[in-house]
Amino acid sequence: MKKKSIITLCFVVLAAILLNIVAFFGFNIAGIHYGGMFNEDENVYGGIKKGIDLAGGSVLTFQAKDVSPTDDQMNTVETIFETRLNAAGYTEARISKGEDGKITVEIPEVTDTDEAKNLLGSVAKLTFVDADGNVILEGSDIKDANYVYGPVSQTSNSEPHVQVQFNEDAREKFATATEAAASAGDGKNYIAIMLDENTVSSPRVSEKIDSDSCVISGDFTVEEAQMLANQIKSGQLPFELEVISTQTVGAELGDDALQNSILAAAIGILLVMIFMAVMYRIPGIIADIALLIYVGLIGLAMGLFRINLSLPGIAGIVLSIGMAVDANCIIFERVKEEMHIGKTIKASVDAGFNKAFSAILDSNVTTIITCVVLYISGISTVIGFATTLGIGVILSMFTAIVVTRFLLKQLVGIGIKNRSLICSQKKAEGGAQ
Repeated sequence: MKKKSIITLCFVVLAAILLNIVAFFGFNIAGIHYGGMFNEDENVYGGIKKGIDLAGGSVLTFQAKDVSPTDDQMNTVETIFETRLNAAGYTEARISKGEDGKITVEIPEVTDTDEAKNLLGSVAKLTFVDADGNVILEGSDIKDANYVYGPVSQTSNSEPHVQVQFNEDAREKFATATEAAASAGDGKNYIAIMLDENTVSSPRVSEKIDSDSCVISGDFTVEEAQMLANQIKSGQLPFELEVISTQTVGAELGDDALQNSILAAAIGILLVMIFMAVMYRIPGIIADIALLIYVGLIGLAMGLFRINLSLPGIAGIVLSIGMAVDANCIIFERVKEEMHIGKTIKASVDAGFNKAFSAILDSNVTTIITCVVLYISGISTVIGFATTLGIGVILSMFTAIVVTRFLLKQLVGIGIKNRSLICSQKKAEGGAQ
């Protein structure tokens, strides 16, 4: 048992080191190439996406021209921008709505503001196209489109769907097109909804629709149905947008900020590891190994999922590191309490984890709920902070509850008899040590 536990601990330490090497520097084995967290080669998978505060880029502010748009209209504009930016490959761009019809777009690593203005400034082109590529309806044929939650028919259950209303001239054209689509064979019985020549939906047609409205249903979530309704409405925006300000942010400041933040995080982690080793002795060293695994896991998650990283996002990572150590502190304090009343090391470890679990779970769940609320807020810098903090909290809970406990059990298996290596000696109320 003792030999097995020693081998296991050595293996975990080696695995933690390799995990960090893979997470931050990548690997290339048998044709599988992962570039690591800081990969900048577009031909190699992996690597974070830098926010505008780290990579520089363009900031454009648009203003609704000659009108005071409603909230729904501004949501539609936001959907148009998202669709166009994603189609152009600017998936890391950020959009924020302001007051009085203003909307600001931040595009990292793009310095050609004229290109961005041409991409975003024109009214979207909406078309309904059949399987043969024939245009059936255009944006001017659509009167309105709304998200609805309810039954699609008298016999169906309630579900999210989109209701589209046509202008008078569009009804006949749509009836003819749906009759032809319904009679077509599999693979052609659909009508595609295109926005700026990008397909946003391809609903199947089961029967002729001779009405001034139609229903688009499917396995939609509420968010997907709302987005589709906005995308359909975007083809007939009633106002134009004009650019009222452009700004180019230099990348030099961003490079300095990223390097300084990484250095600060590394120093902070080192100081925390020293503190844990001094304060909690051998369990502290165990916590340092778990922290090393945590750092590797969060680096791997950031690179694999290509998280858009900004300075608030880095702050979220550093904060989650502190929370990871905090969970270990709670566990070790509970273990020390059990040992001070005279329990064996093994019994103290088991009891300490059981008593600390509820406190760790409650604190982490409340933090995750806060991250979800911040993410839903839609504010770009807050979203970055909420994303990295949320990922960090989930991983820190895993390393504290699973990894640290596993490593402590291996430590118990070694058969350490000297209780002072675990905690300071203190006489219990009954006189046991």
